[in-house]
Amino acid sequence: MIPGSCFRRSIAGFTLMLSLLTAKGQDLHFSQFFEAPLLRNPSLAGIYTGDYRIQGVYRDQWNSVTNAYRTGSLNAEIKLPIGSGNDFISTGIQALFDKAGTVGLTTTHILPAFNYHKSLSNDKTMYLSLGFMGGLIRKSIDITKVTTDNQYNGAGGYDPTLPTGETMLSPNYSTWDASVGMSFNTTFGTDQQNSMFIGGAYHHLNRPKNSFYHNRSIELNPKYVASIGVKWSMDDVSYLTLQADYSKQGAYKETIGGALYSYKLGVDADNNPAYTVSGGLFVRWKDAMVPVLKIEWGNLSTALSYDVNISQLKTASMGRGGFELSVSYIGFLHHDNSAQYKMLCPKF
Repeated sequence: MIPGSCFRRSIAGFTLMLSLLTAKGQDLHFSQFFEAPLLRNPSLAGIYTGDYRIQGVYRDQWNSVTNAYRTGSLNAEIKLPIGSGNDFISTGIQALFDKAGTVGLTTTHILPAFNYHKSLSNDKTMYLSLGFMGGLIRKSIDITKVTTDNQYNGAGGYDPTLPTGETMLSPNYSTWDASVGMSFNTTFGTDQQNSMFIGGAYHHLNRPKNSFYHNRSIELNPKYVASIGVKWSMDDVSYLTLQADYSKQGAYKETIGGALYSYKLGVDADNNPAYTVSGGLFVRWKDAMVPVLKIEWGNLSTALSYDVNISQLKTASMGRGGFELSVSYIGFLHHDNSAQYKMLCPKF
């Protein structure tokens, strides 16, 4: 007779695997969502002070509960002015990698992006941006690590030589994905020292297929994302940045937001700071509190955050969630039509 606890674990584990493989799944996310702008909205490409930007984020989650989710994001963008006016275009690419669970469910995204920034004013920074992103998604699992109740016999318990009973056609598959977004970006206040943006995006507009069983009726749900960010200058050496996202994908909803307080350090801190140190707190509603520490020096910045779990899993996880590390580099190309020499350009 099969031991009850082993049987239940097998059924529970396989049920979980099936839910990951065939359900109309939800997208990956980061607590430092502000360091992965293209995942929020492709029209946020190019909204920074510089000609190019390279950003990477690494997340390690749920080590205290089960096999961790390990997720990495890398995006690169370049911003170029058009003609003699104040319009710009941005091109870039978003790469995403995720591996999770005992069976090593692995997801890879390669998504080129294009964004057009239309200037709405000749007197101040004010842009309406329309962005598109689309490319390849590939998913795979390790079939050799799959266990099912069919591999338990009545006498000897678990027997890995028995067939799983699954008729999966392939341990991997590829599909295509597409997203579109629009955002408004401007400056305001005394000497236009403050800036803000607001935007909305529609992801998976082509409803990519999402099944290892090659079931074409199983698709990724579309995802809608609303984003906002505001940066206020407090004085010559400090500023406050607020950012928030609301997303909806099928029955799943997520709200995350918070603030970072930044202080500039150095001999000439107000004009050319040697360092900028930022600290703050973000909250993923009914899920986690996320303290963040960020340091900027020159063109380079890095941030570290940690999820403190406040959801129904907090007892099992003992409040532990996952940590994230991000690195960002923003620079100028110093060519004749560089954004460095433009009076007006998209920025935040």
